[in-house]
Amino acid sequence: MNAELDCYRALVGFLSEVLGDDTEIILHDVTDLEHSVVAISKTNLSGRKLGAPVTNLMLKMLKEGRSKNKSYITNYEGVAKDGTVLRSSTFFIRNTQDDIIGMLCINSDYRKMERVIAYLSQFVGVQRPIEKKKEKPPAVEHLSPSIEDLAKESIKEIVGGVNIPPERMSQEERIEIIEKLNENGIFLLKGIVSIVAQELCTSEASIYRYLSKVKKVQES
Repeated sequence: MNAELDCYRALVGFLSEVLGDDTEIILHDVTDLEHSVVAISKTNLSGRKLGAPVTNLMLKMLKEGRSKNKSYITNYEGVAKDGTVLRSSTFFIRNTQDDIIGMLCINSDYRKMERVIAYLSQFVGVQRPIEKKKEKPPAVEHLSPSIEDLAKESIKEIVGGVNIPPERMSQEERIEIIEKLNENGIFLLKGIVSIVAQELCTSEASIYRYLSKVKKVQES
């Protein structure tokens, strides 16, 4: 673990005790994306453990450089492996050169609170006002416990939009998938190519070839 993050370990336990059993606190070391989780609270909502990888949303932000002018992002949607929807927020930890070296993430389960509010509204006979439908963020954070799960979730999300099974895809369709995965930062992870190849029913050599084509187009 990056030594500069060591002082944040105690903050994980502190915030966990303050915020209670419905909130998970996680410390990430982004200098090791494949094993970024270096501290996690006793309350575990996402199913991740020490050594789990960074999330899909964080990869995309790091790839696009969207985190450069931000100190934190708050109240976005996170989805645990079991499908539980969480309210998530992330604080970016920077070194003296202003490079992001870590992230302190807070994931909260508000289902109990929603049930209490619904019960009290019914009990006192108050009809809750109709809330305006909020626009969803462009990406949902998948809180994956492993690199394999992260890759599968990312591919599933993209392939779902194409609506063609991987085994029936043409070369052009696979290249399109690779381009979107690259934009999402998935290839920042080491050892990801073999997993992507398996999920897209093709060879690692083909994935490297497609990725090379994508990068050439982006650079031209």
